[in-house]
Amino acid sequence: MIKAIIFDFGNVFINLDIEGATNHTFNKFKIDSLSEEMIAFNSFYEQGLISTEEFIGFYSENFPNLSNEELIDIWNFMLKDFPNHRLEFLKNLKAASKYKLILLSNTNELHINHIKRTVPFYDEFKNYFDAFYLSHEINLRKPNRDIFDFVLSENKLNAHECLFIDDNEDNCKISKSLEIKTWHINPETEDVSNLFKIKKDLF
Repeated sequence: MIKAIIFDFGNVFINLDIEGATNHTFNKFKIDSLSEEMIAFNSFYEQGLISTEEFIGFYSENFPNLSNEELIDIWNFMLKDFPNHRLEFLKNLKAASKYKLILLSNTNELHINHIKRTVPFYDEFKNYFDAFYLSHEINLRKPNRDIFDFVLSENKLNAHECLFIDDNEDNCKISKSLEIKTWHINPETEDVSNLFKIKKDLF
């Protein structure tokens, strides 16, 4: 029996344009791919291991023709709309009080600050969760196993009584290996608000 539902944020509640953001970044930076150093800095930043100032400073040194504001806009380009019907779904799910609701997201400080500015109901959204974990605040990130162990331990949960919803295949593979029930959601064809229709066999 499912006792807790663990949700990703991007492409589950808020829409992302990852491919468009990648192309936009390559175009603005005039590159064909990210260097190993850039990938490492992105990962460090997502885990809160370096500050926003250090992160922007790194990119400013590598792309001095771009202002800090332009660099931030490039970084936030992937963040799109947050449909109201998904907030309503979450609100109703919270009101039913049947499940512990947890958010588990690889989210950095610049992204969450942008979301706070552009999503007028962000505080309401956050308050529907019993636990709200952002990678840069807990210094852990998916798909590393330790972030799942952390969530299970912090909330005193048994893995087989949890459902994890994420659009990233690697994240879902790790959760499955821990015996967490998993929905690898396809943001192109599926919507989290249809959870109880699509995954009715789990409830």
